Amino acid sequence: MSFELSGEQTELREAARKFARRELWDLARELEEKDLPLPAEMRRTYGRLGFLGINVPSRLGGLGLGLFEALLVLEEFAQVSPAVAWPVFESLTGPAQLLLRLASNELQERVIPAVVAGDMVIAAAMSEPAAGTALTDLAATARRDGDWLVVNGQKRWCSGGGHADAYIVYARMTDEPGARGIGAVLIEKDREGLDFGRREALMGFRGIPTADIFLDGVKVPAGNLVAEAGQFGELMTIFGIERCGNATMSLAIAAAALEEAIAYTCEREQFGKPIIEFQAVQLKLADMVMRVEASRLLVHRAALAAKAGIPSSYEASIAKCYSNEMVREVAAMGMQLMGGYGYSKANRMEQRLRDAHAWGIAGGTTDIQKTNIAAALSGRRFDQRR
Repeated sequence: MSFELSGEQTELREAARKFARRELWDLARELEEKDLPLPAEMRRTYGRLGFLGINVPSRLGGLGLGLFEALLVLEEFAQVSPAVAWPVFESLTGPAQLLLRLASNELQERVIPAVVAGDMVIAAAMSEPAAGTALTDLAATARRDGDWLVVNGQKRWCSGGGHADAYIVYARMTDEPGARGIGAVLIEKDREGLDFGRREALMGFRGIPTADIFLDGVKVPAGNLVAEAGQFGELMTIFGIERCGNATMSLAIAAAALEEAIAYTCEREQFGKPIIEFQAVQLKLADMVMRVEASRLLVHRAALAAKAGIPSSYEASIAKCYSNEMVREVAAMGMQLMGGYGYSKANRMEQRLRDAHAWGIAGGTTDIQKTNIAAALSGRRFDQRR
């Protein structure tokens, strides 16, 4: 087993790091302060440079590389901020990956090249007021009417809500109970009957618009079908890719917190010497780096062991759960090391601590990941309803 990157992987990671730190550092600060999404012009720059198509086939405008390479790039962008990394996350690990694996060739060819070019943003709409962790309780419906699908219902916590150009909406397509009736459909933003709630004011996630979606008799062509009723299991299997993306966002925030903490403790002097000379500081930094490196190994293991680019539920859940919990600890330790400077908005540590808490909620809570892990270990499926 080799832990060394290939020459191509190293060059890709360094190119992403150089671009992100040179072009996005000040922009990330502006997006955080004003709570604005990444400008479309910069997103198209991502597209021209290939950052939105790392693991997308060349026939659709991508580079045709793997999930591992995609996560290397995502980490570099997310170390600057989640907001500047969001289009990369959505393209390389989010809803675009569902289209790649489940949608018709016609739908893929209509949507994915535009996403890879940075001309289009798509988001996932899964949760509802009464269906979050219990996703099989979905009430939104998508029913056939000749050559159309008619969609009704409400979606909650849509990251990209009101901002994205199209949404992959999970909905109940038949009256069969539970997972058997659930599929997914792509709905463009300009469809009649589609509306959005007020933008959520969140603790972190600034620069990533989040809002409810209201669907009142929204009609889309049957060709917009992404997953038929009965393909819920496939939707959730492919969601393992997003779990790895989520874990990478946590990893990146923690790695950035560690980097800032090291720089600060080497420069900050008390009692006549840099505070890194004090053993208590050294121990805290060592705790931080051990957690960051363990997270990176778990994320990379899940990506490298992925079959056809889809990580196993077991390995993706371990990577996500550990990384989600780790980032909260590391960001908190970084703030403690920086004292008042870490708590001040003049520095970025306080933002990292706020952003750290989002990822263990989004994309499946840490508790549900632990249930997934226990299920895989025991070879059982746990029914939470009994």
